[in-house]
Amino acid sequence: MSDVEEAITRAHHDEWARVVAALTRRFGALDIAEEAAAEAFATAVERWRADGLPPNPGAWLTTTAGRKAIDRIRREHKRDDKHKEARTLHGDTPPEPLGAIDDDRLRLIFTCCHPALAVEARVALTLRMVGGLTVPEIARAFLVQGTTMEQRVTRAKAKIKAARIPYRMPSADDLPARVSGVLTVLFLIFNEGYLASGPGTDPVRHDLTTEAIRLTRLIRALLPQDGEVAGLLALMLLIEARRPARVSAGGELVPLAEQDRGAWDAELIAEGHRLVRERLAAAAAGEAPGRYQILAAINAVHTSARDIRDTDWSQILALYDQLVRLAPSPITALNRAVAVAELDGPEVALAIVDRLAEALAGYHAYHATRADLLRRLGRSRQSRAAYDRAIELAGNTGETAYLTRRRDQLRPDGPHTAQSR
Repeated sequence: MSDVEEAITRAHHDEWARVVAALTRRFGALDIAEEAAAEAFATAVERWRADGLPPNPGAWLTTTAGRKAIDRIRREHKRDDKHKEARTLHGDTPPEPLGAIDDDRLRLIFTCCHPALAVEARVALTLRMVGGLTVPEIARAFLVQGTTMEQRVTRAKAKIKAARIPYRMPSADDLPARVSGVLTVLFLIFNEGYLASGPGTDPVRHDLTTEAIRLTRLIRALLPQDGEVAGLLALMLLIEARRPARVSAGGELVPLAEQDRGAWDAELIAEGHRLVRERLAAAAAGEAPGRYQILAAINAVHTSARDIRDTDWSQILALYDQLVRLAPSPITALNRAVAVAELDGPEVALAIVDRLAEALAGYHAYHATRADLLRRLGRSRQSRAAYDRAIELAGNTGETAYLTRRRDQLRPDGPHTAQSR
């Protein structure tokens, strides 16, 4: 990849949300903002290759996208109607700013996560408009077909236009009820960065994890007493803290058990632990924890262990039991089985995992977990088949490399020493 192509890729990662948010605020229409931004990035590919990089790529993209939007409005001969629509979308009497927070991208998130939209549409649209993910990347995150996701995004934009959903921050009274959908969106954006699914992309996309953390901090400033906001921020920080140790020099993902814990970010861990302790105190006072708070507590246990052998698996299993009662799902059950394997052995865990076969048949981590358990039981032939399926389904280049190496290290069938992942 040339320097210009790398710059174009980097600009898309860094500037997409800024450009779309600025255009949405200016023109009041998501379809115009998205299409003009896409045209601007396409123009950048041609112009930057021929003329070289501009001094300020972000400003160049925003200016070019603005011109593309104006050209489109003029071509459609509906400029007056579009201006009227923009005034309607912005609203004549927007609510007063809440504190010092005033961020175009945050405003865009709340617009995309409006309760008039179905939950799946809110998440998908925001991942596209704010996260800058492509439709195939979003489809991977949802475990659905690309055509299904394309229709979901298109319908969501049409709904916003038809319902005249305003591009603005919600009022103070409405804000708490709007946060849950936003947190789901931010966590999915973070997950796409944590385990990138795009072909040819880096195994970990720091730009997406950083953006998700930044926006979660903004919401935390808006709602400092919201336990789930604090929980999500803690969860992100504790996962992000491990990023320096998650990819080998050869580009292979490094599992938790093999990571150099000395390379973890101690500052992020300290901040995450502080937030978890804050929420534990609230739980002791009678405030029931939510899903993100429990997940953060699980990660706090992992990041408290100086060595994988020091991990308190009993505590982790107890937290997963609590999570299963609160928000049962096949993926939660799969993750719980990993803790069961450490306490009760791989055979007990495999029985749990096999019961999830129908629900998680298309999920690569199901097959990877099953492959590891079978390997630990000495059932190499079955383990190899499970690794093959996991490799086929995995969209992350680093994870594919790791799974391939583990598969190729399999020995003939027979008992051998179990190893924790």
